[in-house]
Amino acid sequence: MAQTQSGAEGKQSLPALLHRNATRFGSSPAYREKEFGIWQTWTWSQTEKEIEALALGLINLGVNEGDFIAIIGRNRPYLYWAMVAAQSVGAVPVPLYQDANAEEMAYVLQHCGARFVIVSDQEQVDKVIEVQDQLHQFEHLIYLDPRGLRKYDHHTLHQYSHVQDQGRAARDEWITDLNARRDKLTYDSTCVMLYTSGTTGKPKGVVLSNRNVIESAKNASDFDKLTDKEDILSYLPMAWVGDFIFSVGQAYWCGFCVNCPESADTMMTDLREIGPTYFFAPPRVFETQLTNVMIRMEDAGALKKNMFHKYMEHAKKVGGDILDGNPVSTADRMKYAIGNTLVYGPLKDTLGLGRVRVGYTAGEAIGPEIFEFYRSLGINLKQLYGQTEATVFITVQPDGEVRADTVGVPAPDVEIKIDDSGEIHYRSPGTFVEYYKNPESTASTKDAEGWVATGDAGFFEENSGHLRIIDRAKDVGKMADGAMFAPKYVENKLKFYPDILEAVLFGNGKDRCVAFINIDLTAVGNWAERNNIAYASYQELAGHPKVLDTIQSHVETVNKSVAEDPMLSGCQVHRFVVLHKELDADDGEMTRTRKVRRRIVEDKFADIIGALYDGSPEISTTTEVTYEDGRKGSISATLDIRDAAVSSVAAKLAAE
Repeated sequence: MAQTQSGAEGKQSLPALLHRNATRFGSSPAYREKEFGIWQTWTWSQTEKEIEALALGLINLGVNEGDFIAIIGRNRPYLYWAMVAAQSVGAVPVPLYQDANAEEMAYVLQHCGARFVIVSDQEQVDKVIEVQDQLHQFEHLIYLDPRGLRKYDHHTLHQYSHVQDQGRAARDEWITDLNARRDKLTYDSTCVMLYTSGTTGKPKGVVLSNRNVIESAKNASDFDKLTDKEDILSYLPMAWVGDFIFSVGQAYWCGFCVNCPESADTMMTDLREIGPTYFFAPPRVFETQLTNVMIRMEDAGALKKNMFHKYMEHAKKVGGDILDGNPVSTADRMKYAIGNTLVYGPLKDTLGLGRVRVGYTAGEAIGPEIFEFYRSLGINLKQLYGQTEATVFITVQPDGEVRADTVGVPAPDVEIKIDDSGEIHYRSPGTFVEYYKNPESTASTKDAEGWVATGDAGFFEENSGHLRIIDRAKDVGKMADGAMFAPKYVENKLKFYPDILEAVLFGNGKDRCVAFINIDLTAVGNWAERNNIAYASYQELAGHPKVLDTIQSHVETVNKSVAEDPMLSGCQVHRFVVLHKELDADDGEMTRTRKVRRRIVEDKFADIIGALYDGSPEISTTTEVTYEDGRKGSISATLDIRDAAVSSVAAKLAAE
């Protein structure tokens, strides 16, 4: 059952919640993992024993209270156990992004001074070994998968299962110490340290206490009436605060089951097999799923295609109202029920979302059409607004008050205020303790009264009390004529189209806006195949005249939409270019959570921006890229620059 406020008393750490769950839900599944095509299950009772063995092994290996233990790899029960085992011995778990390169890892490992690193496989071992001469406090590396590591020097390299075996063997020797360390843990003890994505500089270590994590998990679980019967699929990066709160905080508070897919390649298949009841995904996942559905429908027979479009049109009309409990006629309900049998139900099962009771998306704005598509199917998809520094939750959407254009109302126990500049501030039980080794940034972000500056601009709607986000406050500027420049507003409208993967708008201080666009290779590639258009690379497809024509039509449609808002009409795109490469985290152009590093992109592609503004019809450019094996290279291209029609807001207002 979901807990009440008083239920938190005495449960002030993850190890304490683990013991409660092992006692209360001992035979219920805590973790599942698919390996070699077979789902393996661990109960809460078994999980407690696995974590205790690892914790004893860590003490045996020399882990001290206050040490930092870095954890790197894909979502696996063993690595989730490592985080709780680290806290059990008084250490601090620090999960890292598994797709980070060696130098990115070196910065975090060096900054936190990790003595111990627990990784999933040979790939991650090699990254740590590559930079270990920069890590003066590093001592021991523990790996999960032994494949490929037999001939490595094992003086400081240890197999995960061996550390557990040594812990079990030394139980009598160390159990008193382990119990003493666990008993010292309080609400003020550090639960985890998570590094920010670093969009404007080096990542910062966000210190979150047990109070931050457990109170946030409790409040959000109560809000959505989560219980120990939920199933979630844990596939998002373990270094991301969203995964930590859903897969650790709420899982341990409620006692529900965390399911880990076999690999990124099998994620969609595993999603269908598990059928989660509680599901989180960033907008890109929902967009990709919808794109794949539409691609399949294009290849379907006429009867199936017609039936799909007929019932989806009806779902769009009444599905959201039925989900929200609003009045709907009996005839419409009957037609929707038929559609559910023929279309909606099978489609939800195909997507793996047939059992979802509560779904969330966050991180970026999701397109209204995409958002409403899922809700029309009867999937209770909602938006939330959050940050690492808030332990996720700042606003949430109550059932019956779900909208595509707002991020909801303040989450339980969260206070929000908007300052004179329009920047959003909050304080809550989830407010982070500090930025590690960075008192200046801590003081500039969190004031003496606990209010945190989000860096986002927004406002509350007067009638509904819902919060609307305009943009990142630092990105909001002014055009040369004084009109507001809010790039994210336009970028999100462009990304609503399935064939646009990314968009970056420029125009602060200028007389007009221009844009970079990345196409979605899956969606555009499928279109090319259906139309017998041959291509050999992303670059070739991105420069195809018909692709450019399609993107231009999207840009001009967005311009018409933007022109309808007098405050933001100056943000229409006058010229654009489809880039010759995808913006990539390995090239430093995006963070590991796929947020654009706007200033880096602006500097790196300054020649293209110059051509967009000087009226050039094309631009020849060369760009350095990083290959998958870490080697550097370069690609050259001549890019067509397109002019886009803009709409007059004055003409629109006059027409009205």
